[in-house]
Amino acid sequence: MPKEGKTPGTKFFDGVKAEFKKIIWPDRDTLLKQSVVVVAITIILGVIIALVDMVVQYGVNFLTM
Repeated sequence: MPKEGKTPGTKFFDGVKAEFKKIIWPDRDTLLKQSVVVVAITIILGVIIALVDMVVQYGVNFLTM
């Protein structure tokens, strides 16, 4: 039962605090490994997208000349 006199905002933050206590945070090594993988995949996908963009641009330029 909610306490008397609590505002809706206070109830919300009480709920947020309770949910944060349920989170299992990763250890430092796991966090580092996952961060490296995310950065590496982002770079690889960026290069792939850039290459596809260059090929498509070349194709459009070839067709419009």
